[in-house]
Amino acid sequence: MVRVALDAMGGDHGAAAAVEGAAALSREERPVRVLLVGDSAVIYELLDEFPHDPAWLQVVHAEGCVAMDHKPRAALDAMPDCSINVASRLVAAGDADALVSAGHTGATILAASRHFERIPGIRRAALAAVYPTEQRHGPRGDPFALMLDVGATLNAEPEDLVGFAVMGSAYARIISDNTSPRVALLSNGTEANKGTPAIVEAHRRLRELGTIDFHGNVEGLDIPKGTVDVVVCEGFLGNVVLKMLEGVSEVVADLVKDSMDRKIQWRLGIAMLAKGLKQLRTLTDWKQYGGAPLLGFDKVVIKAHGRSNARAIRNAIKVAAKAVDRDLAGQIARGMAPLQGG
Repeated sequence: MVRVALDAMGGDHGAAAAVEGAAALSREERPVRVLLVGDSAVIYELLDEFPHDPAWLQVVHAEGCVAMDHKPRAALDAMPDCSINVASRLVAAGDADALVSAGHTGATILAASRHFERIPGIRRAALAAVYPTEQRHGPRGDPFALMLDVGATLNAEPEDLVGFAVMGSAYARIISDNTSPRVALLSNGTEANKGTPAIVEAHRRLRELGTIDFHGNVEGLDIPKGTVDVVVCEGFLGNVVLKMLEGVSEVVADLVKDSMDRKIQWRLGIAMLAKGLKQLRTLTDWKQYGGAPLLGFDKVVIKAHGRSNARAIRNAIKVAAKAVDRDLAGQIARGMAPLQGG
């Protein structure tokens, strides 16, 4: 039985979203055992508000949490028993199999790096994120593709980019049931000699690797099209691209709302497009996917969006359990073995 340690105090909605999400999951046909880590008094009070099956939930007390405006290193040092530290220790000790948090991204990455080991051959961790695309991916017709890194490693060397490609391919296989995900490097041209020296060298190494379905380079215009299933880049660029994609989705929603307030012709036009707009909202709804994996460690770590509601938290826990069940770390290790001479 998979056990997930949930940082119940992180995120914009605090403990309410975390507890509600875990409570809802406990009543499902295939629940996951969840360790709710945080202020026990607050958690127990919230559990009284939400129907739940207590057999699947355990409360673990922690003192304090890392706020969004805190500096991660200073906060973790000052609060050794804060929720993200305690949750990470539970996973490291084997009392839980995966970590989920909607809290401070930097604190989550730092806590993971302090408590977990890196997979052999992986020098730097990568934070991956899903994004909506025009094309569908895998046998289930998944409308999302994967991009990494989006913020854990700002500047990446060729060996880091190769590791990101292996990790992204393994994650896409597990979560999207895609037996052969297409992987590409993000560059300023599709030619093998385009991009920074790190991209050019990573391109050469990935061509020779043979354990992933490498499709060379893609450009920015290929990202929303969904030309490939996994896009690999350094964290600085990935974070900029991800925020741009989120901004475009919000702008579209604002334009629709603004149009509804205008004259009757505009409202009629929006009504005619209602079905397409509903599909667009579904496509760009990140809550259905749960969270972003922090890849490279020997333990499963899922970083849920800071704005996660109960539904997003529930789905993040389910994603974490699926990654444990399908041995994500082991698959990454096996993908890296040819680079280690194994």
